[in-house]
Amino acid sequence: MTTARRDFLMMAAAMGAAAASSAIARPAQAARSLLDGTGAPPVPAGAAQPIVVGSGSNRYQVMHDWLKPPADIVYGDTHGVAQDAAGNIYLAHTVHPTSPTKDAVLVFSPDGTFLRSWGAAFAGGAHGLDLHAESDGEYLYHCDTGRRLLVKTKLDGTVVWEAGCPMESGVYKSPDQWCPTNATFGPDGTVFVGDGYGGSYIHAFGTDGKWKRIVAHPGKDPGQVSCPHGLLVDLRGTAFTKEPTLCVADRGNRRIQYLTLDGKHLGFVTEGQRMPCDMKTRGELMLVPDLESVVTIVDGQNKPVVHLCDGHPSSLRGAPRDKFIPGKFVHPHDAIWLANGDILVAEWVPIGRVTLLKRVAGA
Repeated sequence: MTTARRDFLMMAAAMGAAAASSAIARPAQAARSLLDGTGAPPVPAGAAQPIVVGSGSNRYQVMHDWLKPPADIVYGDTHGVAQDAAGNIYLAHTVHPTSPTKDAVLVFSPDGTFLRSWGAAFAGGAHGLDLHAESDGEYLYHCDTGRRLLVKTKLDGTVVWEAGCPMESGVYKSPDQWCPTNATFGPDGTVFVGDGYGGSYIHAFGTDGKWKRIVAHPGKDPGQVSCPHGLLVDLRGTAFTKEPTLCVADRGNRRIQYLTLDGKHLGFVTEGQRMPCDMKTRGELMLVPDLESVVTIVDGQNKPVVHLCDGHPSSLRGAPRDKFIPGKFVHPHDAIWLANGDILVAEWVPIGRVTLLKRVAGA
C-alpha cells in the first residue's frame, strides 16, 4: 500500500469518528442530501425496489457489480475503466491474490458480457487506464504502479512502447521515486502523465514515448500539485479559458487545478471536491469520481450539479461485500460516461466493485 493511501485511511477513520460525534457535520450532510436528490436513508440490503439517485435530468438507477468477472478471475482493486468506439469496455484491476488467472485487463461487450482478458504483466500494478483515438487506430495507455511504467498497448494488449522514470528530467535520484497514476492527451498527441504516487510531478511525453518536459512541480501553491492522481485535457472552454486546458485531480491538495498545457496556473475548483481522483467530460458536464465516497457531476462553470451515491464517511474498504450499503459508494477511483449516457464507476476496494449508474428514462 502506498504512503498516500495509508494516510488516507488514517484520515478517513478520524473523519468518520468526528462526523459521528459532532453536530457541526449535520448541516453539510443535509446539503449533500439535497444535491443527491434524496433525503431518504439508505435502502436496506436485499431490498427489491430499484435504487434511483440524483435529481432532475441527472437521475440514475444504481446497479452494483454490473461487470462480473469470469469464474477463473477474482477482482483485486478495480482501478480504471475505458470504452472504445465499438462500445467495448476495458477494466483494469490489480488481481486478487486468490485469483487463478492473473490477467489484469478484462474486456466486456457494451451490455456488460465478458469477452476476453489479458495483461498478466500488469497484475498488482494495474492503475490508470486511458483510451486514445489516434490516426492509425485506438490505443490504451496504462499506468502500472507495480512496475512503475507508462505502457501504450493496442486494444488486444500488444505492447507498442513502455516509458519508465524520466531520469533525464533531473528531478529523480533513482527510478523508484517515480510512480505514474494516470495520463491524458493534448491536441498534438502529447501525453501528459501524473506522477501521483511518486514525486508528484506532471510530465509531458511525445507520441513516441520519449520524455519532453516537466509541466508541474510538487507543492501547495498555485501551479504546484500534490498527488496529481488524474488528468484531463479539458476542451469545454471553462471560466478559466476557452483554450484546451490541463485539468488536474490535485488529490493531495483536495482540489482540482487548471493549468495551461505549458503548466501556467489558471485557477482552482474546490466547491464540492474532497479527494478527486479523475475527470471525464460529456458535453458541458464533467464527471468527478472522488475517493471520499462520492461521484460528482459539475457544470460548464465547474459548479456541482449533483452528488451521486454519497457514502461519506466510509470505513468499508476492507469489509466483505454483504457489508456494503446499497446505493452508497465506498471509494470511487475512476468513472466514465458510456456512449449511451450511462455512467460506469470502478472502486478502490480489495474485492473490486464496478457499478453502473443507468440513466433513468426521461431524465
